Amino acid sequence: MKKETEQKIGQLQLMEQSLQALLVQKQQFQTQLIELESALKELEKKEYAYKIVGSIMVKAPKEEIEKELKSKIELVKLRIKSIEKQESNIKEKATSLQKEIMSELKK
Repeated sequence: MKKETEQKIGQLQLMEQSLQALLVQKQQFQTQLIELESALKELEKKEYAYKIVGSIMVKAPKEEIEKELKSKIELVKLRIKSIEKQESNIKEKATSLQKEIMSELKK
């Protein structure tokens, strides 16, 4: 096997590792999104709410907490989209590289 082909196989393995890391991150953000959306739903049922500031819990205006939660939800959704774009790019490059490797190995 050519040295060039071996390098390409190494690159493909690195891409697969990157993909795995991205999937783990994406799962973490999706879990966080579910928790935030659940908190927002629960907040809608309440007249007042508390938030944690440092190591204490203080009463806070419901609207303020709602605003913070919505902002966090948007941020998490943005991060998920960003990860999905990276994931898509890596998959495309990996597929292309895989085709190159397979054609070189057939020679």
